[in-house]
Amino acid sequence: MGLEKSKITFLGTGTSQGIPVIGSTDPVCLSANPKDKRLRTSAMIRHKGLNLLVDCGTDFRQQMLRENMSDVDAVLITHEHTDHVGGLDDLRPINFLKRGNIPIYGLPRTLKDIERRYAYAFSENKYPGAPGFNLYPVVDNFKINDVCIEPIHVIHGKLPILGYKIGKLSYITDASFIAEEEIEKIRYSEILVINALRMEPHISHFTLDQALEIIDKIQPSKAFLTHISYHLGFHDEVQKNLPENVFLAYDGLVAEF
Repeated sequence: MGLEKSKITFLGTGTSQGIPVIGSTDPVCLSANPKDKRLRTSAMIRHKGLNLLVDCGTDFRQQMLRENMSDVDAVLITHEHTDHVGGLDDLRPINFLKRGNIPIYGLPRTLKDIERRYAYAFSENKYPGAPGFNLYPVVDNFKINDVCIEPIHVIHGKLPILGYKIGKLSYITDASFIAEEEIEKIRYSEILVINALRMEPHISHFTLDQALEIIDKIQPSKAFLTHISYHLGFHDEVQKNLPENVFLAYDGLVAEF
């Protein structure tokens, strides 16, 4: 038997409000195309036998049930905004299945925020049904079992946040700026995942044109756009105008690397 291929499953590809947005009558929000319905941005990366969850937002439970997944070996957090950490309590069933705590990796600032939000998970007299986490600050490259992970330092508005390079995959979301030295780390990735919020400028997210400029610098074999708002337009219409190696990600999409 050959080695198992590594893969990324896009659990969610939408913005902090998801698509459709509550109360919106925008045509994209009313679209019948399943690819226009986007849960909060998150991904599961399967690499060297490990299931690595990138971000755990408010739709985590729904995403795992949809994909028939039930195993998380570690969580890699990009930053502490609610659409990226708001689902951590829903790791409880996985705690019970694994009979142990789940490792969570992130910037020291982000881990402090998680400790504050989920104080009951770290209490000395913890309720028996509470989730269990082990927190690991990301300062430099690190390993989980045999998997080497390289943090990519990017800026989200004014907030320093993380992307992650795992094997030949580079995953970045919510970025509005990437320094040249960080671009060098991920140049010629086999797969690049990067955020593209909309066409119009935004204070803390790449526009589609800005994302395409970054892709042109990095020169990946394939690029997938994520963290998409309904303002970007209909999935099928946007895809028609993208370069041949650039794809609009959608919920449930699987890509091998």
